Amino acid sequence: MAEIKLAAEARTEFGKGAARRIRRDNKIPAVLYGHGGDPVHVTLPGHESMLALRQTNVLLNIDVDGKGQLAVAKDVQRDPVRNTIEHIDLQVVRAGEKITVDISVNIVGESAPGTIHLVEEQTLSVEAEATHLPESVEVSIEGLEAGAQIHAEDVALPEGSILLTDPKAVVVLVTEPRGEAGDEDADSAESPAEASSEG
Repeated sequence: MAEIKLAAEARTEFGKGAARRIRRDNKIPAVLYGHGGDPVHVTLPGHESMLALRQTNVLLNIDVDGKGQLAVAKDVQRDPVRNTIEHIDLQVVRAGEKITVDISVNIVGESAPGTIHLVEEQTLSVEAEATHLPESVEVSIEGLEAGAQIHAEDVALPEGSILLTDPKAVVVLVTEPRGEAGDEDADSAESPAEASSEG
């Protein structure tokens, strides 16, 4: 996964008033923390940061005063109405270091005819190398019959990832739709002649 470079500025003003001024300038207040150092308060470019954070678990290279620092976004606060980013917590990482992230579950394939699938776990928690973080995992339900379950331990994780979610947790459940599916099938199979004779 390629890292995305963001030019940051050291931040010396704090509080709600300062944060509002930063956001008015189309910038985002953020804080870098981790590895036992003091938190570093920075300002990030608004547009570039929003584009970068469209990717899941993106690796960022935060350039502060000419010094690069690898980091991942651990918490992104958004305006609930406008969906603009209001603040970012960034965790400092190093190459070779293992960190915990959540990866999204993508369902592929179709279960057996007459069944539906329920996604019980939208994400899985994994431990992965900081500079090779996975974004998602594919779970195939192709041809699965009603009653089939896929547990977290059944999911093939990206190379180098270690599952932290409960291995027995049900990720996907295949079931029959509620209601009288058999009667609906019978109605749909009715011929036009039969339908008109009833009318």
